[in-house]
Amino acid sequence: MKKFILILILFSSIHLFAQSAGNTGLSFLKFGFGARNSAMGDVGNVVSNDLTALHYNPSRLSFTENNEVMFTHNSWIQDISSEMFGIKTYIFDLPVAVGFNITNISDLEVRQIPGEPVSKFDANYFYGSLSTAYKVDEDFSLGLTLKYLYEGLLNDESTGFGIDLGASYFLPFEGLALSAVVRNLGSMNELRNEATKLPSEFRIGSSYNFKLQDYKLDFIAAAEYQKYFDANDHLNFGFEISYDRLIAIRGGYQTNYESRNFTAGIGLLWGNLKFDYSYIPFSLGIGSGNLFSLGFKF
Repeated sequence: MKKFILILILFSSIHLFAQSAGNTGLSFLKFGFGARNSAMGDVGNVVSNDLTALHYNPSRLSFTENNEVMFTHNSWIQDISSEMFGIKTYIFDLPVAVGFNITNISDLEVRQIPGEPVSKFDANYFYGSLSTAYKVDEDFSLGLTLKYLYEGLLNDESTGFGIDLGASYFLPFEGLALSAVVRNLGSMNELRNEATKLPSEFRIGSSYNFKLQDYKLDFIAAAEYQKYFDANDHLNFGFEISYDRLIAIRGGYQTNYESRNFTAGIGLLWGNLKFDYSYIPFSLGIGSGNLFSLGFKF
């Protein structure tokens, strides 16, 4: 219980301190890493059980012992595409993960007067991250992620740095876990006349994992509260049902978005190799999001 109270005090303090953030940009930092997490309502803060924790909550890196590598392709709406890559290993008994995100928005139009565009250009974004975690004891872990950020728009460029702080705690009740994280604290240099503000956010949630051994079934249910410091808050829910570590069916629901709510996906496992897919439908005729992930543990 003391650990639970410590997590709440720590992250509530950071949350209140950061409330002065203004309008934000760099929305690519909101994209999920790993189709499994996206299919489950983007509740990776509480369910990431692989190196995708480097994106959601670095403290969870200490709860898996394997070295890992993963690639994710994100085909988003409005000609937005992201490629994400991560690798994790252990150095001096500490998990260390490196992640990269390259995001491109193509064919943005330049207009000076109504009519045909004068020209077109691409917007390019990048981050490189370094994450680690420290296991205080068997049930409690703290984590840290440092990020280098880049954005390029037409002839303008900007760089900056970000930081994520996370904590995870396995409660005394078997299968029940609590996780909290503050993401994207930091700043950017000026882009022409003004610096872009990061989409800082706070998440706290819980997951419950239970098994039916006789039927080779594994169930995970999760829920979390998500608050962007300068935008609406959200409730995210997700579930996963897997059979004999071979196939998994996933679904999720997210509240307080104008054009999306349900998410879904599947996962296929073959030894240490896994493939995940998630589908995120949007309303208002703007298309859908499709994520594909391929991961390997060694």
